[in-house]
Amino acid sequence: MNAPRQEVLNIFQNSAESFNTQLQELCDLLQGRLEHYTWVGFYFANTETRTLHLGPYCGAPTDHTCIPFGKGICGQVAESNNPFLVPDVSAQDNYIACSLTVKSELVVPLFVQGKNIGQIDIDSEQIDAFDQGDIEFLEWVNAKIAQAWPEDYNPIEIYG
Repeated sequence: MNAPRQEVLNIFQNSAESFNTQLQELCDLLQGRLEHYTWVGFYFANTETRTLHLGPYCGAPTDHTCIPFGKGICGQVAESNNPFLVPDVSAQDNYIACSLTVKSELVVPLFVQGKNIGQIDIDSEQIDAFDQGDIEFLEWVNAKIAQAWPEDYNPIEIYG
């Protein structure tokens, strides 16, 4: 995988753009540069209601704009605080189908100041599309997001 690390860094160095715009640009970059990333998006946690809310994303529209903790891959990551790689979604009992073309999924939690505030969700139309390198890259991406996170940014006020 030829990860676009410098481009990721460049996105968060542009302080003239809103943080939402930066997150959208990140989704567009990852989906556009990594051909096995066919859908890239963020879900943000509302810990009071124990729900995840869809934020910026790139790819086909989804009906899954609000996911309860524990439901689907994203909901399981909200509870486990660990990355979840699904090589073949058809073999996963607790999978929420966003599209019939999705064959594999990778969800990596996003921690800001030690708190799981959401996750980056990646879908692929290929079976077994992701590996440890993707997990490590997305953990790095999420660390850069956490470093750039504005103190006054509350995605639940926007999305949930």
